[in-house]
Amino acid sequence: MISLEFTPEQKMLQETVRTFAQQEVAPLAYEIDRDERFPAESWKRAAELGILGITAPEEFGGAGLGVMEMAIVAEELSRVCVSTAATLLHQSCLVIDNVVRNATDEQKRQYLPGLCSGETIGCLAMTEPGAGSDVVSMSLRAEKHGREYLLNGSKVFITNGPDATLALVYVRTNPDDRRGGISLLAVDYPSPGFTKGRKFEKMGWRGSPTGELIFQDCRVPRDHVVGAENNGMNVLMSGLNSERVILGASALGLAQGALDVSLQYSKERKQFGRSISQFQMIQEKLANMLIEIEATRLMVLKSAYLCDQGKLADATLISAACKVYSSEVAMRATTQAVQILGGYGYTKDFPVERFMRDAKLFEIGGGTSEIQRHIIARELLDQ
Repeated sequence: MISLEFTPEQKMLQETVRTFAQQEVAPLAYEIDRDERFPAESWKRAAELGILGITAPEEFGGAGLGVMEMAIVAEELSRVCVSTAATLLHQSCLVIDNVVRNATDEQKRQYLPGLCSGETIGCLAMTEPGAGSDVVSMSLRAEKHGREYLLNGSKVFITNGPDATLALVYVRTNPDDRRGGISLLAVDYPSPGFTKGRKFEKMGWRGSPTGELIFQDCRVPRDHVVGAENNGMNVLMSGLNSERVILGASALGLAQGALDVSLQYSKERKQFGRSISQFQMIQEKLANMLIEIEATRLMVLKSAYLCDQGKLADATLISAACKVYSSEVAMRATTQAVQILGGYGYTKDFPVERFMRDAKLFEIGGGTSEIQRHIIARELLDQ
C-alpha cells in the first residue's frame, strides 16, 4: 500500500533538507543564476549531509536509501533553487545510482567513495549533436584496440560537464547493430584525448553548468565498461523511470516555491485599500496552483513508490505521466506567479522570474513532453 505519510526517518530527512535549502541554498540562488557558476558551497554541504550518495550503500559512504528519499530531496531543493537541485541530483540519480545499479564491485569501490564525498564530480553523457530523443542514433564510436577502446566523437548538453572529473559516457561499441550495440564507459578527466568544449549559456538552470565533451582518440581501458559490453540500452532504460520521478519532484518543488512567493506577496501587496489576496481573480489563481500542486505530489509519491518496489511496467507508465504533468504544472504555476506579482514579478527583485525561466526545461530535458506522451500511449496500448 502506498502511504501518504512519510516515515519518521523520511520526515527527518525532509526537515533537514528544507532547513539546508532555506538557510544555505536560497541565499546563493540569485548569485549562481547571475554568474552561471557551479554551486560549490552547496555541493560541499550536500556531501556532508549525505545528499549526494543518498542511494549508495553505507559501506561506500552513502545513505542506502531509495527513490522516494531522492524525490524528497529534489522537491525541497527545487522549492528555492532548481539549479542547485539539478546539479546535486544529477550526481545522486544519474551518476551514483547508475553505478550502484550497474557497476561491478571493483568499480563501486573505485568510484563511489569519491562520488559520495563530492571529491569526484560526475556527469552522465548521452545526448549528441545529432542524437537527442533518438537515442539509438548516437554515433560516438568506441573501437577496440587491444585492452582499450579508442573514443571519437562528442556529447552536448551535459549537466555538470564543465566541472566533471568523471564522465559516464554512452558510446557505440558495435556499429553494425543500429538498434543496440551501445555500451556505457567510465571515463576519467583529465585523460589524453578527452577535452571539454564550450559551456552553454542558458535561459534557465543557469547555476547548473551545462557543456560539451569532446573525444579525439581518447583511450579508455576495456574494464571501464559499466554493465556488459553492448548492453548500454538496458543500462540506460534501467534508470529512466527514476530520472523521470526526480525531474517530476523537482518540477513539483518549483511549483510549490512559486506558490509560496505568490501567497506571501498577495497578502502583503496593497491595492485599492486592501491586500490583493482579497481579490477574487488572485484567489482563483492561488487556488488553481494549489490544486495542481497537490495532484502532482500524489503522482510523484506513486511513481517513486513503484520505482522502489521494482514494479517496472507500472513505474514506466506512471513516471512518464508524472514527468509530463509536473512539468506543465510548473510552467503554469510560475507563469501565474509572475502575473500575481505584476511588474515586480518581471524583475530580479523577486525569484519568480527565475522560477519561470527554470520551468521551461522540465518540458524538454529528460525526455520531452512529446516523447513522454508517446511512451504513455505505448504502455496503454500494450496492456
